[in-house]
Amino acid sequence: MLPEIHAFLGCRTPAAWVEAALADQPTMLIDHKNCEFKAASTALSLIAKYCTHVDLINMMSRLAREELVHHEQVMRLMKKRKVALQPLSAGRYASALRKQVRSHEPVKLVDTLVVGAFIEARSCERFEALVPHLDEELGKFYFGLLQSEARHFQGYLKLAYQYGDAADIDKVIERVRVAEAELIESPDVEFRFHSGVPA
Repeated sequence: MLPEIHAFLGCRTPAAWVEAALADQPTMLIDHKNCEFKAASTALSLIAKYCTHVDLINMMSRLAREELVHHEQVMRLMKKRKVALQPLSAGRYASALRKQVRSHEPVKLVDTLVVGAFIEARSCERFEALVPHLDEELGKFYFGLLQSEARHFQGYLKLAYQYGDAADIDKVIERVRVAEAELIESPDVEFRFHSGVPA
């Protein structure tokens, strides 16, 4: 799956981000926990909004359960490592990507699914970038998550093509790819799981 994800994304994670993550693992874990919860919340909101789309409902139901399990697993790791829960503002990444979503249906759903595919693909690629540098416990956990995120990426993309026009989706992917790569490669004042190059 990794070659497919590398081809989908417009850039790789900069080494400076990996260094920042390793230097501030408590913040990385807190924001990772928050990301897992937000991923579950997004899946549930899609079920509520598109309540006649059977395949979407089935996939998002499974995805939400899996993301909540990951949320609980990160919580357990944090407790073990004495990382205290604390409020953490959301980074710029997801909200900036959501600006790429057109406001009218049915393309709003399709664009939302494409953005979801990019978020899952980037999460997978970030885990891949981190795993070689982590301690055995966290490295093994993140390697397992890498495989889950790859599946989620495939699921989002498959649904996008199911509910949309392939030629239009290809254009959306190109547009979102440019915006996503800009967010990853440009300076970012906050360190978060999906942040850019530390400013």
